Amino acid sequence: MTCFYKPAPEDLWFRRQLLADPATMSYNHAWGGTVPFPESAWADWYARWLDPGEPGRFYRYLADEQGGFVGEAAYHYDHARGICLADVIVYAPLRGRGHGRAGLALLCEQARRDGAAALWDDLAADNPARGLFLDMGFTEQYRTARIVMLKKDLL
Repeated sequence: MTCFYKPAPEDLWFRRQLLADPATMSYNHAWGGTVPFPESAWADWYARWLDPGEPGRFYRYLADEQGGFVGEAAYHYDHARGICLADVIVYAPLRGRGHGRAGLALLCEQARRDGAAALWDDLAADNPARGLFLDMGFTEQYRTARIVMLKKDLL
């Protein structure tokens, strides 16, 4: 069973590993692929997302039944677009075990409890996770050559 885990500052090594892994971040090719997350950025990032965290932001690791880290799930309110954007990433070697589906379900429930009316995600147009989002009740709002914008009403 996949569950949320609030990472401690010393757990951020996993986020660095996740974002630096080319296979894990292959979905992100439309936005540049892997993402640097140097230790020098951890304290500021942690304060914005977790301790105490800025309003409109939620972040947790996804953990398996043994407590091992398998991915991350987050949402944040995008003020420029006026929408709440979802983010679920599962470490590539651990994909295909239901963690993405469970993480997305947990994230939708958390966002609903936190008062979000809807969650959105802008996936790369060729991202195979689109099927998972559609299976989980998201609907395609629009598409460009680069992205597919998906939305799920929560209330």
